[in-house]
Amino acid sequence: MASDTRAPDSSPARRTGILTRSDTRLGAGLRIVLPAIWLGLLIGISLLEAPLKFQAPGITIPLGLGIGRLVFTAMNIVEVVLALTLLWATLRAGVGSVQRGLTWALTAVLLLKVAGVRPLLNRRTDMVLAGIDDGGSSWHYLYIAADGLLIVGLVALLVVAVRASVRPHGAPLA
Repeated sequence: MASDTRAPDSSPARRTGILTRSDTRLGAGLRIVLPAIWLGLLIGISLLEAPLKFQAPGITIPLGLGIGRLVFTAMNIVEVVLALTLLWATLRAGVGSVQRGLTWALTAVLLLKVAGVRPLLNRRTDMVLAGIDDGGSSWHYLYIAADGLLIVGLVALLVVAVRASVRPHGAPLA
């Protein structure tokens, strides 16, 4: 058997690290587009829709909570799909440790928010809707903190991903 004496792939894409054999333009694009979409979703729903909803004329606490539950359930489903797709696009490529670490951290915060805090908020909402509770809850602050961490983390991830996509020839991965 003859051994393979070919030199490692030295194509421009391979040398820059932007696209590797395991990476594609789709993957590189997803690592920029998905965090941007996720960030816009969080800003639009968590920072705009949620607080403004209760200021609309005729919106009662039970009605606002019902709308909020539907909207946030849909948003969380979209967030999970975005996070899993982003994780796939990150893990299959030769991205730097900062980008991988941020992606894992964002996924962990989302998991805590969706699997840990949301069920507690849902139970609390059920109690308010049943007239058992007046509605004040410290769990909302934890949910808001998780969204805040996601927003900051997504901005950081976007900066890292964009910088990685435009770094000069031969520069190390972020």
